[in-house]
Amino acid sequence: MAYTTINPYTGELIKEFPNATDTEVTQAIDSAHKAFLAWRTTPFADKAAILSKAATILRDNKRQYAKLLTLEMGKVIAEAEAEVELSAQILEYYAEHTERLLAPQKLPVADPAEGEAILVHDPLGVLLAIEPWNFPYYQIARILAPQISVGNTLLLKHASNVPQCAAAFEGLMRDAGLPQGVFQNLYATRDQIEYIINSPKVHGVALTGSEGAGAIIAAQAGKALKKSTLELGGADAFIVLEDAELPKTIDWAVFGRHWNAGQVCVSSKRMILVEAIYDEFMQGYIKGVEALKAGDPMDPTTTLAPLSSQAAADEVKQKVRDAVKHGATATEVGPKVPEKGAFVQPTILTNVTPDNPAYYWEFFGPISMILKAKDEQEAIDIANDSPFGLGGSVFTADNKRGLAVAKQVSTGMMFVNHPTMVKADLPFGGVRRSGYGRELIGLGLKEFVNHKLINVVDINAPF
Repeated sequence: MAYTTINPYTGELIKEFPNATDTEVTQAIDSAHKAFLAWRTTPFADKAAILSKAATILRDNKRQYAKLLTLEMGKVIAEAEAEVELSAQILEYYAEHTERLLAPQKLPVADPAEGEAILVHDPLGVLLAIEPWNFPYYQIARILAPQISVGNTLLLKHASNVPQCAAAFEGLMRDAGLPQGVFQNLYATRDQIEYIINSPKVHGVALTGSEGAGAIIAAQAGKALKKSTLELGGADAFIVLEDAELPKTIDWAVFGRHWNAGQVCVSSKRMILVEAIYDEFMQGYIKGVEALKAGDPMDPTTTLAPLSSQAAADEVKQKVRDAVKHGATATEVGPKVPEKGAFVQPTILTNVTPDNPAYYWEFFGPISMILKAKDEQEAIDIANDSPFGLGGSVFTADNKRGLAVAKQVSTGMMFVNHPTMVKADLPFGGVRRSGYGRELIGLGLKEFVNHKLINVVDINAPF
């Protein structure tokens, strides 16, 4: 596992970083545990001040932080700046709301003899966060902000192709005044990850990544009797009913599938169209995809970025070939993407049937799977015929109808008339092979706490 910065647009090797030594890992665990003993009792106001200052630093240096995202994983600069802003909003959310969300809860008791029962939420200790490359800052912010707010300390193992982003966020929090040891970036190896999970000073692990990585980490955490949360893949349905306002729906479809070059676990990967609007939608959708401009992600006119690496691009291309081998039709759309860089030609997959393995795959790139349904009910059935259950959307002119459909689709998140979105004040997470647990808002705040009952009883209460 080599930690390297390779520009996905040029293929140039920019910088390499050595793996952490075993001694450095042990020292980091010890430092995080020592920091926890003081941090857990730090007043909320002090924690909030640090989070707020970090948000301010991000905004004051938005371009600088964004350029690092573009350099390491190829994100177009406008989307990179939007990620910096979203990360700042998450930090601010917990600065503002943590104390209220963690307030002790008085429990109703059936018998006065039971006394006064309250539920408090205590931090667990040191946690390990394993994060992916597609949103290098946001992925850190959404685990760091709630967990340090509650009083835990955090070790970060980031993706090996965004080492400078990982270091930059560690530096950000240090500059904001976070005490030493509360948050540490480690260029850890796979063997060291298992060592960290097994340390008695570490009390949980949160992973965002692939199904394969999730299965390994969940098994290691389970064997060590440690709490884990997993945010894995997704194949979000984008359901279009016959009464949808098609021009705007098509615009959302193009955006929902191609933002971040399609490298989003909640991008609109499966477009399920009722047959009444199928042809009209397809005509407009193809035109919308054709209008995308692939090129230098630092160019503000670029709207389609390269993938994060040449290996990622090669994997997506191979999956398309495999889908075709099993009967799918692949139609490349738009002007040819540049030969230089890790680009993938936008491609539409049709004639993908349930007997084709690709019907159940996640395509992590600008590949649109288009499925036809005879009516609303079949659209719902197709949406639910997936091993994943992360997000999804339904488009209709009737909001009540949209709500009714949304309730019937089995995912962690459903949106009516909008692709699955990510906001600081909305929960995030899925079901089935998309993982378990939730991040953001109060749900994420309480994933790694001890929900402790304290019951004050009159000593003269009857036996």
